[in-house]
Amino acid sequence: MNTAIEDDSTLTDRYQTTVPASIRRALKLKCRDRLHYTVRPNGEVVLSRAGDEPSQDPVVAGFLAFLERDLQAHPENIRPATTSTFAEAERLTSGIEVDLDETLPVDDDDA
Repeated sequence: MNTAIEDDSTLTDRYQTTVPASIRRALKLKCRDRLHYTVRPNGEVVLSRAGDEPSQDPVVAGFLAFLERDLQAHPENIRPATTSTFAEAERLTSGIEVDLDETLPVDDDDA
């Protein structure tokens, strides 16, 4: 990018915004790509494409470490996923619809 690209967007009541098309094109962003924000001491914000590695959630990391220890200590509890396992999962989740684009409910603590 040889020339500076500047654009504006509006913050919604949920503190969300749409990344302007000019910025999406410049960063080659696609749906579900991650963004990285850097706030400099002077208040300037730098928006960039996030790396491929998502930041590690300490709760998830702890849970995965627990699972690893448990599986190593008790390998006899490991069972293969079978056709009936998947059939049971489908039965348990039948009728549940998920809309990944659905608006999130308002959080009381964000107000």
